[in-house]
Amino acid sequence: MKEQLKNRTKKFAHKCVKLTQQLPNNYLGNHIKGQLIRCSTSVAANYRATCVAQSKPSFIAKLSIVIEEVDESAFWLEFIIEESLIEKEIINPFLKEAEELTAIFIASRKTANNK
Repeated sequence: MKEQLKNRTKKFAHKCVKLTQQLPNNYLGNHIKGQLIRCSTSVAANYRATCVAQSKPSFIAKLSIVIEEVDESAFWLEFIIEESLIEKEIINPFLKEAEELTAIFIASRKTANNK
């Protein structure tokens, strides 16, 4: 499961990076590009960090960062739709993945907190 999630979060990051290439080359488009690239790649990088956490508190803290970053990714994806920068039909699969990842990581954090 750990390796599957490593691959899934990395794939999410790659797809988001590629998506940003469709954003307009103006101030707003460039701002969103930077934000979405930063937070989506942070999901993958910070998930990897949870996999090597040296203690339960460290694991939970790192997992909390992953949850924040994937939620921020969802925010920017929603913002792209609301600003009509890319068609909703193109963004929806990205949002679905962000929501699924959020649910997985929230459940993992709950499990870790209850042990």
